[in-house]
Amino acid sequence: VENNEEVKNFFYILQKIGNAPLYDKEKDSQPIYKKDNITNPPTIDDDDDDDDVEEKESKQFAYEKDLQNYLSKNLHEIEDCLKLYEDEEINGIQFPVGGRFIDILAIDRNNNFVVIELKVSRGYDKTIGQLLRYVAWIEKNHAEQGQTVRGVIVANNISEDLKLASSSLSYVELFEYNLSFTLNKIRKDIL
Repeated sequence: VENNEEVKNFFYILQKIGNAPLYDKEKDSQPIYKKDNITNPPTIDDDDDDDDVEEKESKQFAYEKDLQNYLSKNLHEIEDCLKLYEDEEINGIQFPVGGRFIDILAIDRNNNFVVIELKVSRGYDKTIGQLLRYVAWIEKNHAEQGQTVRGVIVANNISEDLKLASSSLSYVELFEYNLSFTLNKIRKDIL
């Protein structure tokens, strides 16, 4: 492939197809990867930049899991009396909503839902759309009459755009987190 943009566009188009039948090597003809009908499959260059992006995404995923694990056990850091949602065999960690997943679904002291969306890096304004989709899904499919649903975004850095986008939404709160740790040298001569 002459440039990685073609590969990205190819996979973007595949993603948009949705529930189309999968390619069957025995039944289907060789896929066409280029406009000029050359049927050689694309190769992705082993380029350091691609490795860096993959590694960064992998680390961010791990960090988000760590953040999710910590907050799910320490919901009081967000709000007193907040507890993890639990119902029979399902809990509020990676709670399924219409083919997607809420990072943390919690219940407040008044038995209302709190949808918590985590971002390990910067919280951009598009995060508000994701959160509102989850809030609406819980309202429509899970909340009982009189039960409210509100949202919380937790990010390492909340962008000005996100602050602006959420400024008129009283049921959305924003939190920034800071990580820190200390090292204490252990003396070996004391047993």
